[in-house]
Amino acid sequence: MNPKHEIVPISDREKKLNDWLKKPGGRLGHITSIDGKQLITLVLDTETGSSFCWETPIEHSTYPSLTHTVPQSHWYERTVWDMFNLTPTGHPRLKPNLLHESYAPDLVPLAHVEVNSLTAERRQYKPMEVTGEGIYEIPVGPIHAGIIEPGHFRFSCMGEVIFNLEIRLGYVHRGVERQMCSVPWRHQRFIAEAAASDSAAANAYANAIAIESLCEEATTARAEYLRSISLEVERLSMHISDLGGLAGDIGFLAISATMSRLRGSALRIGELLTGSRFQRGFICPGGVVSDPASNLMQIQKMTKQLQIELKPVLQFFFNNQVANDRMEGIGRVSPRLAIDFGLVGVAGRASNIDYDVRRHFARGVYRQDEIAIAIETAGDVMARARVRAREIETSLYLIVELIDRLPEGTVRVPLPEKLKSNQIGLGIVEAHRGELLHLIFTDNDGGVKRYAIKDPSVNNWTGLAISARNNLVTDFPLCNKSFGLSYSGHDL
Repeated sequence: MNPKHEIVPISDREKKLNDWLKKPGGRLGHITSIDGKQLITLVLDTETGSSFCWETPIEHSTYPSLTHTVPQSHWYERTVWDMFNLTPTGHPRLKPNLLHESYAPDLVPLAHVEVNSLTAERRQYKPMEVTGEGIYEIPVGPIHAGIIEPGHFRFSCMGEVIFNLEIRLGYVHRGVERQMCSVPWRHQRFIAEAAASDSAAANAYANAIAIESLCEEATTARAEYLRSISLEVERLSMHISDLGGLAGDIGFLAISATMSRLRGSALRIGELLTGSRFQRGFICPGGVVSDPASNLMQIQKMTKQLQIELKPVLQFFFNNQVANDRMEGIGRVSPRLAIDFGLVGVAGRASNIDYDVRRHFARGVYRQDEIAIAIETAGDVMARARVRAREIETSLYLIVELIDRLPEGTVRVPLPEKLKSNQIGLGIVEAHRGELLHLIFTDNDGGVKRYAIKDPSVNNWTGLAISARNNLVTDFPLCNKSFGLSYSGHDL
């Protein structure tokens, strides 16, 4: 997909974006920059499946913040400040998002413009303070007791009730986007897969779509089917894992242990399809690297068996009164706030947002299949669990169905050595967490001058903070697990 490019003056940007978000199908996809000389605002039209890149030239490294009228932009603006030294004037709570105190104050990793000397105060992170009699704070992390990535949670509480949750990330920032510009484009897929390793297939797929759009080439029908099967297997395994983790957090160990075993079956399906349980090294620009033709019947048989085994487990989970009592009404995010902060994937659909990239930006096999979008309205832990369960059913159906309809042919097309110069390529995929974007800008010689990735977790971390408010401290693990967000996918 090649977004249409348009120059939007800074004086028109806020009104134009607000008007866009009011129209049916209008979405804010991303806010970033190429080199610090401009802002790039990616907007999406889910009605037509089209996209637009608005380029806004920036002078003196400042611009008016959109956060007051477009709350979703607050997270993007903090990242742009870190990476490009573009300051959003009027931002209500401007503070570092990725770069911590240990980084040099004048380090601006992605800016290609001269940066004046910056003071150490720039790196100071000031959490929101909740004051009042009886208010106390519970700091958690960044190092956790469990085997998870680092992130810091600061709870402001009254008794057992959470008044505010402050989330600080960036502890696993690796400079992924800069690395993507320093390697040949044919090697980018290996870095993309590592951006969030539990979304390896989705990231490789988004990279492939973006590269193919820059080459103005399409892969074969067979490769497109195999890519889609891979994506559904990844979605299946991760939703099983997240439901099992949710069951574990409420002490439903029978379900937790069973889901762990069944996830092993899903990973085995992925291994038969791609040669790797986490599906690394399979999807590439131009198609896929190998044809698993000899394993397809076994994959289909295992998928049908998994379908049979999962059905009673899910019924037992959702029919259990104790499980219902622990999940219903907990961690609610209202549909209005979900829209304001741009929630995507399971989190968005559990709060009545009817959006799924597989339908709204349909490509390949998804043009032929009616994706049953699982919508819930309660926006609580139970709603997010039910959405996952229904998406498991859809993925199981799609894997079997796509293998039945898999066309003959080759699985890879050759691509030119150089990408087209001065072009924009966009790869957009419905990963298991939601809308995943890969945005590529090429230079005069066809080299990659900017590679931007927006993991769905970027949209949803604010949703997690909202969900914790007015809930008990002991319910936070449920809220956290029901979102199932990625630290590394955010930190990049």
